[in-house]
Formats: sequence, C-alpha cells, structure tokens
Amino acid sequence: MPHYISLLNWTDQGIKSVKESPKRADAAMALASKLGAKMQIFYTMGEYDLVSVTEAPNDDVVMQVLLELGKLGNIRTKTLKAWSLAEATKVVSKLQ
Repeated sequence: MPHYISLLNWTDQGIKSVKESPKRADAAMALASKLGAKMQIFYTMGEYDLVSVTEAPNDDVVMQVLLELGKLGNIRTKTLKAWSLAEATKVVSKLQ
C-alpha cells in the first residue's frame, strides 16, 4: 500500500486544547483504521508539532482522513506521498 507522510501544526484552537491532543490522536488513528488505513502519529519538536505516517490503499482514503481531521479545526497539514526503497528501485530500474 502507498505511504503518506503528513506534517502537522496545531491551529490556535488546537494548541488551546492541547491536553486533549492524545485523545484526538487516538481518534484520528481509529478513523484511519475504519477507512482501511494504518496511521502512526509522532509528536515532534521544531517546525512541525506532529508528523503522521499513513499506509493507505489509495490517495482518496488519505484525502478523506485528512479532510475529516482538518474540518475539526485543530490542525493544518502538509502531506507528501512516499515510496519505499523497494518501490523507488522498481521505478528507477525503468529509467532509460
């Protein structure tokens, strides 16, 4: 399944209720699971407050998960589609 890396920042609303963020993270992972994806969430220091790594059947599932989370108003996201080394090697081997 494809992998997606999301860089997340709390909104003003999200940081005001940061004590609830572990519950929100659990709910996000449960939502992803319900839609057929597997999401891991990491709290980070630096430019981003959190990072998620999601394995999902397709782009549509990830888009739905992130839109559902975004509409709650606690986070803003930037998402990257990722290829494993094996997947990238397969693509690179086709180069002419």
